[in-house]
Amino acid sequence: MDIRRNLPLLMIICFLSQMGGFMILPLFPLFIEEFGLSGWMMGVIFALFYVGKVIGGVPGAALYRKIGGKRALMAMLLLLAVCMGGFAVSSTALVFGLLRLLQGLASTGLTVVVRSIIGDEGNVNNRGLYNGYISSSEGGGMVLGPVISGWLSLHWPLSVPFLLVTVCCLMAVVAAMGMKTAAKLNPVSENVVDGHALKSNVSHETPDVSSTTAAHMHTRIGSTVSPVNATLSPITPEPSTGLTRRQQLIGYGTVHFLEMSAYAVFLTYFALYAAHIMQWDPFATSLAFTVAGISTLAAAPVAGYLSDRMGDRLLLCMFGMLMIGIEVVVFLSTSSYVLVYVGMLIGGVGGACYMDSFFAHIGDHIPDEGRSSVIGKIVSAAEIGSIVSPLIAALLVEHGSLYTVFVFNLLLIAAAIAVQAVMRSRYRSKRG
Repeated sequence: MDIRRNLPLLMIICFLSQMGGFMILPLFPLFIEEFGLSGWMMGVIFALFYVGKVIGGVPGAALYRKIGGKRALMAMLLLLAVCMGGFAVSSTALVFGLLRLLQGLASTGLTVVVRSIIGDEGNVNNRGLYNGYISSSEGGGMVLGPVISGWLSLHWPLSVPFLLVTVCCLMAVVAAMGMKTAAKLNPVSENVVDGHALKSNVSHETPDVSSTTAAHMHTRIGSTVSPVNATLSPITPEPSTGLTRRQQLIGYGTVHFLEMSAYAVFLTYFALYAAHIMQWDPFATSLAFTVAGISTLAAAPVAGYLSDRMGDRLLLCMFGMLMIGIEVVVFLSTSSYVLVYVGMLIGGVGGACYMDSFFAHIGDHIPDEGRSSVIGKIVSAAEIGSIVSPLIAALLVEHGSLYTVFVFNLLLIAAAIAVQAVMRSRYRSKRG
């Protein structure tokens, strides 16, 4: 698969799917609230979405390896279309829960497939930039989605945006059908060839993917994998980091677990917080998500470029999480439209910095033949936090307030920054 030729189509797919997701995001809590469900039942329905995301990661990676990126994308998008259409005509908690489960499965599968394509077809010099393009296209969807659904909610029933999202998913399927595929060499064979080609040049060097020399070699030979790393077993430390594959997996999984936990709380309860605490209408709430999308759209390519040039991707991840924390602090402190929207701008930049650098960092350090599997495991494990955190938040709402929910959110963000700081110091000490 030629990534440069297919990148525009991947961007269209991510734009449409993200626009659809953010059309319903601000409205879904208000939509199911119309059916008289209790706070606990709503929390369970929210959590089922993340149960599906946990389930979807590993099968999504397996589907990607089995049938290829193009067909895997089409399958996930079709499943999303079925779910969105089902929401529009459903009225019972059981059906909502089942559809949310399937939506989560398809959502994670889509993320795994797209990021695996970028990881496999990109290299250490451009993964951050390409991930930035993907994040930017998703940011574009975040811009238009809430505006469209917010306007529709003022003039039409809340079920109408779900039907429009179904159409968006089907349009994304058409885009996926246009992707060009090509036969790919066996990863093991590629690594063997690369290893012989580079043996005389790198036998005396440390295979640090962030070094200029290694980057030049990867670009010249056309390889996306360090020949030394390609032969490592799960229990053999990488020479550039001193960390085993298992230690890396635990570290990445913990960071993403905490980040996705915080993100799930924000996505689930911000609309309710804005409605009940800040006294905002649905359009103002949707506009907040739009502002965040604008900043992500503008910042993602720049963040990806900086990630490639700085080399210290974890530092940029930490900075991104800090900006997300600032976003939460702002709307907890004031209900001013201007100030909250400024906070959303900051948070959107933070999200771009985190996502671009995180997945690019994984692409740099995980060999080609195991990359999609590792991404699938990390994404699935992280979604466990997305299951637990809405349930904890639901209990906080029942016995506390919506305010305490976002204090909990800030604690998750702080923990994610702390874990990344430990990982970064470990990497730097091993390299030193």
